[in-house]
Amino acid sequence: MRTALSCRLGIEQPIFGFCHAREVVAAVTNAGGFGVLGAARFDSDELDDQLRWIVQRVGARPFGVDLVFPITYLGDDREQLESAIPEAHRRFVGSLMDRFEIPPAPHLKAPMIRGHEHAREQWETTKRYAGSVRLLASALGPLPPEVQAEARDLGIATAGLVGDPRHVRRHLDVGTQILIAQGTEAGGHCGEIGSLVLLPQVVDAAGSVPVLAAGGVGTGRQVAAALALGAEGVWTGSVWLTTTEYAAHPMLQRKLLAAASRDTVRSRSRTGKPVRQLRTPWVKAWESDEAPAPLKAPLQQLLVGEAVLSALEHNVDDAIGSPAGQVVGMIDRERTVAEVMRQLRSGALDSARRLSAAAGLPVDTEELSVD
Repeated sequence: MRTALSCRLGIEQPIFGFCHAREVVAAVTNAGGFGVLGAARFDSDELDDQLRWIVQRVGARPFGVDLVFPITYLGDDREQLESAIPEAHRRFVGSLMDRFEIPPAPHLKAPMIRGHEHAREQWETTKRYAGSVRLLASALGPLPPEVQAEARDLGIATAGLVGDPRHVRRHLDVGTQILIAQGTEAGGHCGEIGSLVLLPQVVDAAGSVPVLAAGGVGTGRQVAAALALGAEGVWTGSVWLTTTEYAAHPMLQRKLLAAASRDTVRSRSRTGKPVRQLRTPWVKAWESDEAPAPLKAPLQQLLVGEAVLSALEHNVDDAIGSPAGQVVGMIDRERTVAEVMRQLRSGALDSARRLSAAAGLPVDTEELSVD
């Protein structure tokens, strides 16, 4: 498959694979796609290790990094933020830890404050890998103008996720070079508009700026649909959570493979912003009448971070979850990244042939090219 954007970036398939696991990023890249490392959870030294590891395994193939520059958040001062968490919220989380038998784990690394200070430190690290890193994306708002300018000077394309057509102008005004239209089906932070409605609106508003489709993409048929709606590629995430390379916690792997599409929910219980994730007993508890309203970012993540990490460490099934999109309902077995990539390509080509046949066009082509 070829699009103008895939040719511009020098990749074989217009399939972008976002993941926090470096193994998945490298495998997507080596399979002809474009791996993108979700870097929010790493400090600068850890990010340096991650990027060096990926470069060693992908060679000259390009890949990307996703940082978090939120439009709205309450600051970077940990002491001030901790003091702003109401005691009633702390008591509620304590009651959940008792209910689900999650032991305190003060030895665990404190949750990152995912604000601009943290993201700028990560950007300084990322710049050292210019040449290998060919894309810088931002998930919660446009990259700051000075970061946009630095990235362009280094030959790094910039991208931003868009959950509402009204957000397109905000990105174009600061020079975002690739828009990612992310529908409500997507895992992680997402809006309320479905992909089938959102994508053509973003494509129309973007003009000559290329658009990727995100949210609900897990098969080749969905890749073909995205291209048919005007996208120049797809931005995938949840489809990689059950791959061999991701190496999920066994309890999480079981839940992801068993989940139906209705087993995900948009909830602010994880970060303070709406995140589509598995609906676990822990998440349901935040929907109960006795639960306080989740706090604004980054207070909510500071509030629940230790409990979430401790649940994983101590195998507390009721509290183990993950951001995940509705496409998990279409995944029922573990596959390798290479196998997923092959199926995405072959399924898209099969769909293109069916559409060509319906339109009375030749169907013997071995490639799908979108101008």
